[in-house]
Amino acid sequence: MNTFGRTLLATGALGASALGYAAGIERTHWTLRKVTLPVLGESSPRLRVLHISDLHMTPNQTSKQRWVAALDELEPDLVVNTGDNLAHPQAVPGVLRALGPLLDRPGMFVFGSNDYYAPKPKNPARYLLPSGKKKRIRGRPLPWRDLRAAMTERGWLDLTHRRRRLTVGGVTVHTAGLDDPHLKRDRYSEIEGKPPAEVGLSLGVTHSPEPRVLDAFDGDGYDLVLAGHTHGGQLCVPGFGAIVTNCELDRGRAKGPSEWGEHMRLHVSAGLGTSPYAPVRFACPPEATLLTLVPRSQRPEEDLAHSVTGTPVESGTGVG
Repeated sequence: MNTFGRTLLATGALGASALGYAAGIERTHWTLRKVTLPVLGESSPRLRVLHISDLHMTPNQTSKQRWVAALDELEPDLVVNTGDNLAHPQAVPGVLRALGPLLDRPGMFVFGSNDYYAPKPKNPARYLLPSGKKKRIRGRPLPWRDLRAAMTERGWLDLTHRRRRLTVGGVTVHTAGLDDPHLKRDRYSEIEGKPPAEVGLSLGVTHSPEPRVLDAFDGDGYDLVLAGHTHGGQLCVPGFGAIVTNCELDRGRAKGPSEWGEHMRLHVSAGLGTSPYAPVRFACPPEATLLTLVPRSQRPEEDLAHSVTGTPVESGTGVG
């Protein structure tokens, strides 16, 4: 075999190995990220917020369901779900098994496109196109109303175009949410206005972190916005990061914490799932995040990503 043939064979073997890893290992390498954000007033106690997003659940994903349910052992003060829970018409019971004990804690949610519509097979090359050039391809409707009813019956707040106030962990929180900007269902005019000055935290919640939405929350003076949708890029290049974000957000903010404007912080979850038609992740494991919110005068600690396949409170194997 000549040099070209050997090179071609080696390249093919490397590609097959990478695909096997992305599809068979990393996409179920459940990861708990721990982030400290200085967003509270000086006299405020710490607040532990569990951020869950993009479950993209199908009925048979029992490993994911068990892992998410075990996050309850973290004892968060508040749970925030930023949408895309469903990936199958019969996935509602699986989502409820996953959220299970967390539904007994204070929680809130907004929905994303894959709560409303099932995924469909697509040309993978579409993912690399700029967001504005993609034609929306919607699958059949999903039972989002059933999921919403189950969540609200357990006490979680539906923040779709709503402003609410609650007290958790000794902190008074003003929160407001939007319907999915990725589908252009957001109507910020229904929640616009500055949060009350006396609250300890003002929190915005959206599925897709579109800059127009983030600018609106920042303009009203919110402390923190939580979002999902990007999957952290899903297929990332080591040393380069996300190739695309599937929205108008820049690649550098595809996952994790960042600053937006002079006052506001943003946290984008890389999420816990994938489309059933693209079940791969590379250099971007599925994750949930435990956010520890502290007074603004405190320096944020290093963000830790704990790769754990069992109980989420075990010590991790990776830092990043």
